[in-house]
Amino acid sequence: MPKPTRSLTKKQLSRSKLELYLECPRCFYDDIALGLGRPSGPSFTLNIAVDALMKAEFDAHRAVGTPHPLFATVRLEAVPFRHPDLDRWRTNFTGVRWKDPETGWTFYGAVDDLWVKPDQSLIVADYKATAKADEVNADNIYPGYQRQLEMYQFLVEKQGFVVDPVGWLVYANGIKDRAAFSDTLSFRTKMISLAGDRTWVEPTFREAVAQLESRTRPPAAETCEWCTYVETKRGAMGG
Repeated sequence: MPKPTRSLTKKQLSRSKLELYLECPRCFYDDIALGLGRPSGPSFTLNIAVDALMKAEFDAHRAVGTPHPLFATVRLEAVPFRHPDLDRWRTNFTGVRWKDPETGWTFYGAVDDLWVKPDQSLIVADYKATAKADEVNADNIYPGYQRQLEMYQFLVEKQGFVVDPVGWLVYANGIKDRAAFSDTLSFRTKMISLAGDRTWVEPTFREAVAQLESRTRPPAAETCEWCTYVETKRGAMGG
């Protein structure tokens, strides 16, 4: 029998696990309740490098209380937020945490950055890196990025802060039309605003917890490519 997962024994769900629930309740249940997660692919190490460098860049402005130059491109009045818990909030497996008094389960997620406006409300920001031929904008980004910001907004609000409904993506798009690589990757970085609606997060979190505690394996989402693949292989093998 599979061993209980860390999430199940500690009664906690990460932001990515709640996203998995939205993608496919069966994959979510198999992962958390049965310890049968989807096979993981290779880590996106270049994206991780961009993320680390972005944080260092914004931290330099945080230290002296100045706005990042990108803010001026979208007329955003804010500076990177300073707080003693910021490093913990940005670290995987700790992150920003909220314990639901109704279910007793904890929801958490690691934010990339927080900025503060003159009215002291906080802006949730996330760094992204890609290499698309088309110009990146709010209409063609991956839909999960919107939900990701909304989940972070929910968690930050639960810490007692006033959270601005508009979140931002700092989006670095790799330039592929250079004459040569020459050991250098170039990017065009832009700010993309996304108006968030975090009202769905709490009921969805409780719905996901109820699914786990029901001890009932739910049906797969019709759009789940992984479940479709598994069922197809099982059928081909006569299982």
